[in-house]
Amino acid sequence: MGDVSSPVDRIRRRCRRGPRGYARLAGVLAVTMVGLATPCATNAATPRFPAGPTVRGMDVSGHQGTVDWATAWHRGARFSYVKATEGTGFRSPTFRAQYEGAARVGMLRGAYHFGRPDISGAAEQARYFVAHGGDWSPDGRTLPGVLDIEYNPYGPDDCYGLTPAAMSGWIAEFSDTYRALTGRFPVIYTTRNWWNTCTGGNPDFAANNPLWVARYGPRVGALPAGWRTHAIWQHDNRGPLPGDQNLFNGDMAALERFAMGPTAP
Repeated sequence: MGDVSSPVDRIRRRCRRGPRGYARLAGVLAVTMVGLATPCATNAATPRFPAGPTVRGMDVSGHQGTVDWATAWHRGARFSYVKATEGTGFRSPTFRAQYEGAARVGMLRGAYHFGRPDISGAAEQARYFVAHGGDWSPDGRTLPGVLDIEYNPYGPDDCYGLTPAAMSGWIAEFSDTYRALTGRFPVIYTTRNWWNTCTGGNPDFAANNPLWVARYGPRVGALPAGWRTHAIWQHDNRGPLPGDQNLFNGDMAALERFAMGPTAP
């Protein structure tokens, strides 16, 4: 197959400094970067991690290929998210090996889906995600699935041609379908400026959907509209761990409760 990643992962290799790494590629694709400390440039400042307890984690996709999970564990990673699907036509060929590799060393692990509102309905994509790795189990080791919804890497319109109302409806349909299939609301991965622009600052999702916020800088900063706190902070894409660097907002016991679901004691 040559390249084992999807087109969006290949784009990320061109500029890995923004949330999941996009830049304007002259003559190829136009993608707007908004809300970062310095797009496509390493932020030299040491992240000022929250004063409270955190748990170190990572997220990977086909771009990372074979991951040395034992070393990642030794360096402090206790959870990982793995790319499973994109749209309704892409399944990461590295998903199974990465997902099982994380589990073998004792990490809590979950799957994420890169949303493509421009190619199909949200319910169809949620079903595709669940059928190909995104399901959830109350086994205490499986993290809830993630909807990765962010800048459009395939065209100049960051919002995939949707109005804020239409985008909000698409995300709600994905969330509701995923919950109907799994019993959990999905985590939403996004940036503050994408969310506030493309959903019109819709605050309604904060009540049910945990937030995974991408912000490469010295602190988490202001959150997307509605959320008062975040579950996970993606603070860099380079560091001691393979893939993107993340912190769970809580201690290990809180992370385990997060895996178990809202009914966990």
